[in-house]
Amino acid sequence: MNTLILVLILLLVASATGVIARFLPSLPTPLVQIILGAILAWPASGLHVELEPEIFLLLFIAPLLFSDARRFPQREFMILRGPILALALGLVLFTVVGVGYFIHLLFPVLPLAICFALAAILSPTDAVAVSSISGRLPVPPRLMRVLEGESLMNDASGLVAFKFAVAAAITGTFSLADATLSFFIIAVGGLVVGALLALGFNFVRTRLIERHLGEATTVQVILLVLLLPFAAFLLAEHLGMSGILSAVAAGMVMNRADIKRVGQLHTRMQTQSVWEMLEFVLNALVFLLLGFQLPAIITGALDHSLHDVGDFEFLRLLGYVAVISIALLVSRFVWIWLASEVGRALTRLAGAIRGQPRLPSPNGNARVPLRLMLAATLAGIRGTITLAAALSLPQVMADGTPLPARELLIFLATGVILFTLIVGSVGLPLVLRNLKIPNDTHEFEEERRARIAGAEAAIYRIERFHHDRTGEFAEAKTNDETIMAFNDISGQLMAYYRERLTLHSADTATPQLEMTRQLERETRLEALRAERREYYKLRERDRINDNVLRKLVREVDLAEAALTSDQGASVH
Repeated sequence: MNTLILVLILLLVASATGVIARFLPSLPTPLVQIILGAILAWPASGLHVELEPEIFLLLFIAPLLFSDARRFPQREFMILRGPILALALGLVLFTVVGVGYFIHLLFPVLPLAICFALAAILSPTDAVAVSSISGRLPVPPRLMRVLEGESLMNDASGLVAFKFAVAAAITGTFSLADATLSFFIIAVGGLVVGALLALGFNFVRTRLIERHLGEATTVQVILLVLLLPFAAFLLAEHLGMSGILSAVAAGMVMNRADIKRVGQLHTRMQTQSVWEMLEFVLNALVFLLLGFQLPAIITGALDHSLHDVGDFEFLRLLGYVAVISIALLVSRFVWIWLASEVGRALTRLAGAIRGQPRLPSPNGNARVPLRLMLAATLAGIRGTITLAAALSLPQVMADGTPLPARELLIFLATGVILFTLIVGSVGLPLVLRNLKIPNDTHEFEEERRARIAGAEAAIYRIERFHHDRTGEFAEAKTNDETIMAFNDISGQLMAYYRERLTLHSADTATPQLEMTRQLERETRLEALRAERREYYKLRERDRINDNVLRKLVREVDLAEAALTSDQGASVH
């Protein structure tokens, strides 16, 4: 009963934080959730939740990363794979080595392997926190894609580096060759396991379930999709591979499979609704649980006698947190600058080898503005993976002695999470203030051409359908009234799509097209809402029954959902 009440309280508080955050727009939602979690767990009479790192990664991180990977556009991932991998792999290694040695300078009595372990703990960034902060800011889409892709991949690289650093600290032995080989086996193995599992699921789903049963199994298919990230994580971990990368790979494969699944309207809509609710709940619970750990972490760091590194006052501990956090930000900025310069140099070299002239290129040969490099640096916010890794530090060494300064390491990791979250909340709006992002004319042109192609396909299909049904009517000797009505319907639909072709023609100016689409969207929304109100009035007067009301309202709801999707983007 106590566990049930605790779960209900957490869900209640999680939903309340979404409302509270609306009244505090200057504070990011994760920070509000952390504060509420700390308040609920403090003082001693408050709620207490012991966080098990393995269960935490399975229940929260695996489905969240699966969902992020399932939404991440694969074409953009391939285009930006260079910057993403440079941050997800190169920056992690750079952070482990550079910041690890810096921590060793701060605490010379700590073994170097322990310092490397703390640096590995601090290396992954948190996509949820970055998205919550940058959601209201003018972040360039390309930069946001790079940050999202980084957070998808660097969790696994950071955790693998942490695993080897801890093993070296406990056993006192380390082999760079063995660690490198094991890293690639664990990483590639995790990707392969997740991809194969998702491919197997899609094969069964397409060949056995949907082909024979259709959308009658919508609920069952959605449930299986919800279980997929857990299965990918557990199977990969059981085989000694990366469960995090397995969940990410499964999400990417599902994304690609969903692109090929043209039908399944109800499954697609219900899956989206279920995942939206699940993501909100999991994100809120993640940061609430982080806040729940704060009182115990702070108390543990203050109460325990850290004889290996001396007794530290609270202000001194906060000073160490600030210094380490600044070192992380500086190393991130240096790496981003180096990666940018190396990328430009390689682009020029490749052009010279091919004998191409050195022309300014919008695709990455131009220098990255300092403002964007600062934004990418401040967006390196640490989060839940860092906390889970810190709490998974072993209690004892191989010889049975306590792990040196374990409480201090957990406190420093938690402090860095809060420091980077606060600095990002304050710094990103300042850096991105009044940033003018040029309109993405390339994406607009893609959308325009796609709408034209869709309208042409619709017109062609209407013509073929009209021809086929007219032949059937002639054979069946259908009455003239039905044929005339069918001709009118076909003519009206083709006229509608021809208007779409005219509206999206190349001769139409972009501002005029945007305004026309917005006006059409607003007008159609007003008509749909008036239609829905009239249906409810008819039900109140008992002119229609509940079944008719639900059917009619569902049709209007679907049409309005299409118009209001993508934050108000016009959809036809």
